[in-house]
Amino acid sequence: MKSSLKNSVLSTLTQLLHRSRHEIMRANAADMATFPDMDDSMRDRLKVDEQKIDGMIRSLEEVASQSDPEGKIIYEHTREDGLRISNRTVPFGTILIIYESRPDVTIEAAATAFKAGNRILLKGGKEALHTNTLLTRLWQEALMACGEDRHYVEYLNLTREETQRLIRENNHKVDLIIPRGGEGLIRFVQEHASVPVIISGRGNNFLFIDEDVDFEMAIRLVVNGKQRISVCNAIDKVLIHKNLPRLREKVAQLVGRLGEKGIGVWGNRDVAAYSPAIHVEENAATLCKEYLAPKLYIAVVEEMSEAVEMINRYSGGHTAVIVTNDTDQADRFMEETDCAAVYHNASSRFTDGGQFGVGAEIAISTQKLHFRGPLGAQELVTNKWFVYGEGHIRE
Repeated sequence: MKSSLKNSVLSTLTQLLHRSRHEIMRANAADMATFPDMDDSMRDRLKVDEQKIDGMIRSLEEVASQSDPEGKIIYEHTREDGLRISNRTVPFGTILIIYESRPDVTIEAAATAFKAGNRILLKGGKEALHTNTLLTRLWQEALMACGEDRHYVEYLNLTREETQRLIRENNHKVDLIIPRGGEGLIRFVQEHASVPVIISGRGNNFLFIDEDVDFEMAIRLVVNGKQRISVCNAIDKVLIHKNLPRLREKVAQLVGRLGEKGIGVWGNRDVAAYSPAIHVEENAATLCKEYLAPKLYIAVVEEMSEAVEMINRYSGGHTAVIVTNDTDQADRFMEETDCAAVYHNASSRFTDGGQFGVGAEIAISTQKLHFRGPLGAQELVTNKWFVYGEGHIRE
């Protein structure tokens, strides 16, 4: 598909979203009413308001403004005998996206895959059926208005069993699967898929406060990291260097500021002794958990190497932050910590395609192949060799 046609579809969809705001919010209200007992995290992900629609529109505009990912030359070579060899980017083909709760994925992730020339199959959660169905219809209206096949973007209203059969049997001829859900879903796809899988893993992000630090800055970064509890770039664990001056006083200060924001704090018995507001948690399994809740765990570590070891063992490989005045310490931390994004003196909440400048993202990959971190349109391509000859044979 030509780049001008892709951008025309995206522009048309932008206009349809503008005109359909009230209809989208009515459909979303029906979804919200169907599941009144959902927790705060799911409610935050599911709800669509004016601000979220603005975000969808902004993402479409950003994706449309980007260069076309297709057809970029990676490598070129002409042999002495005149045989021309070129390696260029090409679409994967058909991408299946499996996701929960977030209707904005129906617009933003699909736009990312579409810009790269892929067909998209969307399998959202039952809790967002009304919203996702409407947004998919708008996608198809935009495609048909531009003279393109509406089946470029399709929504699959499947049961759990039907989805599992699709993954096992690949009866929709899928070329790539991106599961955006819980660990159970991701594990099932990894074990049963016969095509490549890009893992959009869990968060469970750690922030390490070094001994030489602007502690007021550290507090701001921790609090900002818990600004939204339902997002994968939230902070769940804070590790503090044992040599931080006035450690007990500063831990109590941090806990107090978190409490003002409604964030509960947990820690082992030693840490809990620093503040009566800290709940005792002695089960080490909590270090592996992504909370998706107004909850944060604090631990004190002997040195930075212990913090790095804990992050590499327990985190989701998504994002890690060091807060320190020591740039050498920061460099070591960022090199040794095995996460898709590592930060020095900045909030984890920037791990997001729009904030990184890649526009709408289809996922934040926590694996190392084929790409890592926010996946934008430029990353949703594979490659192909093109060889041009004039009757060349190999002797």
